[in-house]
This record gives sequence, structure tokens and C-alpha cells, in this order.
Amino acid sequence: FQINRSVEQPVVIMLTAFVFVVALVSQTAARYTANWTSLDARPLPSWYDEAKLGIFIHWGVFSVPGFVNEWFWWYWQGQQPPDQKCVNYMSKNYPPGFSYPQFAPQFHAQFFDPGEWADIFKASGAKYVVLTAKHHEGFTNWGSPYSWNWNSVDTGPHRDLVQDLGDAVRSRSLHYGLYNSLYEWFHPLYLMDKKNGFKTQVFVMDKLLPELYNMVVRYKPDVIWSDGDWEAPDTYWNSTEFLAWLYSDSPVKDTVVTNDRWGAGCPCKHGGFYNCKDKYTPGQLPTHKWEKCTSVDKLSWGYRRDMRISELMDLPTIIKDLVQTVALGGNYLLNVGPTPDGMIPTVFEERLRGVGAWLEINGEAIYASKPWRVQAENSTIPIWYTSKGTTVYAILTAKPPKPTVQLLEPKTSPITKVTLLGNPKPLSWSPIQPNAGLVILLPELPYIPGQAWTLRLDNIQ
Repeated sequence: FQINRSVEQPVVIMLTAFVFVVALVSQTAARYTANWTSLDARPLPSWYDEAKLGIFIHWGVFSVPGFVNEWFWWYWQGQQPPDQKCVNYMSKNYPPGFSYPQFAPQFHAQFFDPGEWADIFKASGAKYVVLTAKHHEGFTNWGSPYSWNWNSVDTGPHRDLVQDLGDAVRSRSLHYGLYNSLYEWFHPLYLMDKKNGFKTQVFVMDKLLPELYNMVVRYKPDVIWSDGDWEAPDTYWNSTEFLAWLYSDSPVKDTVVTNDRWGAGCPCKHGGFYNCKDKYTPGQLPTHKWEKCTSVDKLSWGYRRDMRISELMDLPTIIKDLVQTVALGGNYLLNVGPTPDGMIPTVFEERLRGVGAWLEINGEAIYASKPWRVQAENSTIPIWYTSKGTTVYAILTAKPPKPTVQLLEPKTSPITKVTLLGNPKPLSWSPIQPNAGLVILLPELPYIPGQAWTLRLDNIQ
């Protein structure tokens, strides 16, 4: 064919530009290989570190018995000897021969309103939400084609809980993540591989991986919170192969974050952000991004019918925990356990809304903050520091006994300015030493939920 001379030059220019763009993309598009050296070098998407606060939700068939915690089935029929409390609970409340799968039809979720949940999570100040897609019992909260009749579409609620909550969460501009247990206590293929010393991978190839790939493509989660890894090495789970696909070729390759539970020996060593262990708090500033997962109910992640108010974290404790975690560079993932009929217990909602009320005033010191050169001091009361550029935040996690507070670590200058978040008026201060430390005259501290106050210090070092 012939190219008209009048358009030949623009066409050549366009083709050249296209080839250049393709070449540039191919050079800059990250590719990861199935080994930890490559995978661990992946930069963590920035949204995660900026978010700081997430909500964890443990919800499943285990919510129906609502006794002891979400490991009820294992305590009752898995471990040897069985937990006698669980045996007695079943014998007193259910007929002889009642099996755990018979709880599934009672997982009705009839009051589950995903919009109402999402409103509560938004009001908490959280920036991401992580739902259990599948816990160790193997029941999936979506219609997994690899979990026939043991999922929330085939039985129980008869609805896709993962999709419904995801739509509501994302419509409120929150990130959405999914928890997935690698192992399943009583799956026959897993038990066969376990009996073979994990030399075979039938469960992984026929159940786990197809389900994981399907879940990612279907729901495009921003977080994959892996768990249930500890009985076998990452080579059994094919973790590096899955993560190489996730980071290189999946629909969420540029946005997804993962944790470190990908095989025995992996926690605190490999993966995206580190959990290390449940309710982990480091003694000092870690060199790697981490997350503390903890639960409002101190004794359980899932719903308990018999929980007591004394067994729950109160709001000031939650705020102190959040502040310490962020000051040490971590994210805070706070868990609630909904009821089997789909309600978030009122006492959990009260805690979450209280966190949000505190963040309404103090969120400037939390979201997108960085650890300061000093994370804490305890001169007169416990104080935790965060920073943004040349601004430093000193968070007082107790009310000072006097109308002054002493900060020893900041290095002041003649233009140093101190304010209290929620109060626009500058505060009077005086140096303790030339250019080092200061005593601040506090106003009458208002009552705020969580009982922690933040001083903003500008133009200091």
C-alpha cells in the first residue's frame, strides 16, 4: 500500500512515539521472580503506610456457636485431648451426634447491612478494611467454586458476603482487603499431604492455589492477609510462585500489599509488611514496615456470646496502643467479631466510633506521618512522637498533673511554635536549655474521647 505524503511524517512520528512508550513501559514495569530476594525487594505501595488504621473482621461459621473463640471446632474435635469446656458446651446445648458443619445453615446473616458496616468503619477513621474470606475451618464467605456446599452462597446466608461488603467499603473510599487461611484443619487433601510429610501438594494444587487466584481476579483486594502457614514451609504452599504472579501480572499488581505469613519461618523475615505474631509490638523502631493486629475482645477474634465488659479493650487503651504503634512506624489493624446474624455488637461500634472521634481532632498526627528521630520520652508523663517534614507531634497519652508539660528531646529555635490540636491559639513555652528542650504552658485540656492530646511543634529539630 502507499502512504499519502501529506500524512506520512505525522504517522512515522506517532509510530516512533508509540514504540518509545512501549519500550519505556517494558523497562519500568516491575517483574518479580519466584524467590524471596526478588519479592522482598518490591516497594510497598504508598497508600498502606499512609493509612495507619485498618479494621479487621473475623466472621464465619465459628460465629454461630460463639463460644471460646474462632478455634472452637479445633478445640472441640481437632486437638487431643479435646477442650472439655467445648465438649460440655456441645453436650448441654446440642443433640448427640451434632456435627460442626450443621452450624453453617444457622449462619443466617439476616441483619447484615454492608452499608451500615461500612458507615461504622468510615466513622472509625480507618482507611482500610480486612474481612475473613476463609478461616481455618475452610468455609468461604463467597461462592468459591473450590469449596462446594461449604460457602456462604450455597448455604447459610445464601449471599456473597465478600462482594457485598467490598462494594460498600469501596463506595466510601476505603481500601478493601481479604484474610485467607492457607491451611484447613479437616480438609481431606490437606490431611493427606500432612500425612505425607508435605512431600505431596495435592491440596495446594487442587484447592488452595486455584481458589486464591480466583479470589484475587474476582475481588481485586488491596490487601491479602495470609495466615495458617506455620505447619509447612513456603515451598509446600508455593508462596513465592503465587506472590510473583500477584506482584507482576495480577489485576492488583501495583496496589496490593501482603503480610509475612507465607510458610514456617517466614514471619518477620519475608513478605510485604510484617505481622511477626498476633498482637506484636516491637521494643524499638523496626527497620521494616509492620502492622499490629489486635482485637477489641482481648480473649477472641470471633464473636463470643459470653464476653464481659472487663474482657474488652477500653477506648483509652486502644488510643494508646494506636499511638505507640504509629510512633514506631506501624499500622494498627483493630478487630471486631460480628454476630452470626450480621450485627456488629454495640460495644464494638462504640469503641470504633470513639477512635474516629479522637482522630477527628488528632488525625493530623497519625495519617501519613513518619517516625521521628526519637519515638518516645517519659519525663513527666508518657509522650510519643510522630512527624511530617519539619513538624513534630508530641502525643500525651495521660493528662499532666500540672498545667505545664516538659519535652526534653526537641531542639528549639527562636521561631519554634507550639499549638494544641483542636485549639488554634499558640501556646507559651520556654526553653529548658539553649536550643534544647522546652516547657509548655498548657490550656485547660478539654475532654476528648481516648484521653490523649497532641501538641504540634513547628520549626524544631
